[in-house]
Amino acid sequence: MTGLLVLTAVPAEAEAVRAGLTDPTVTVRALGVGPAVAGATTARMLALAEAAGRPYRAVVSAGIAGGFAGRAPVGATVLASRSVAADLGAESPTGFIPVDELGMPPELLGGGPTIDVDPALLHALRSALPQAVVGAVLTVSTVTGTAASTAILADRHPDAVAEAMEGYAVAVAATQAGLPFAELRTVSNPVGPRDRDGWRMREAFTALTEAARALS
Repeated sequence: MTGLLVLTAVPAEAEAVRAGLTDPTVTVRALGVGPAVAGATTARMLALAEAAGRPYRAVVSAGIAGGFAGRAPVGATVLASRSVAADLGAESPTGFIPVDELGMPPELLGGGPTIDVDPALLHALRSALPQAVVGAVLTVSTVTGTAASTAILADRHPDAVAEAMEGYAVAVAATQAGLPFAELRTVSNPVGPRDRDGWRMREAFTALTEAARALS
C-alpha cells in the first residue's frame, strides 16, 4: 500500500499543498475543475493504483473554497465533517428537492447525496489543525453568486461552512474504492454576490500550505 493521495482542482492548489508537505510518500495531483472531471479522474487513479498492487491508504480533497459568512471567515482553514452534493436534485414549485427524496435507491447515488468523512482521518486532521472550522462542505456545479441563493443554501444546510466544486465527487470515488476520505479547504472569499475584488487568493494559498503540514 502506498501513501496518502491528495487531490486538488488546479495546479496552483497542488503547488501550495506540496510546499507544505514533508512526507515524500504523499501524492498530490490536480484533477481539473468541477465534479465530473474530479470524480472520473479520481476513480481512474484509484483503479490504476489498485491494479498495480499499490493502492493508496486514503484520499483527501484539498484546495481553496468560499466560506459562509459567520461560519468560516476569509483565511480560515476548513475541515469537512461531510461532503454534500448540494445541487443534486430537482426544482419544484415549493423549492429544491434533494435527490435522495426523489425515491431513488442509495446505491444509484454512490451512497447518497451526503458522504461523511472518515472519523479517524478527521480526528487526526483536527488534532493537527485545532483552529480549523469543522462542518459540511458543499459541492456545487455552479458557484453561488447571489445573496438570495446564498441564503437558501445556508438555510438548507445549517451546518455548512464552505462551498467548493469537487469534494463530493472525490468522496464518491474514494468510497467506491473502499478508502478513507477527508476534505480540507482554506477560504479565499465569502459565499455570496460575486466580487473578485474581495477575494484573498494569496492568503488562502498561504493558509493551504500551512494546513498541508497536517498531511505529512
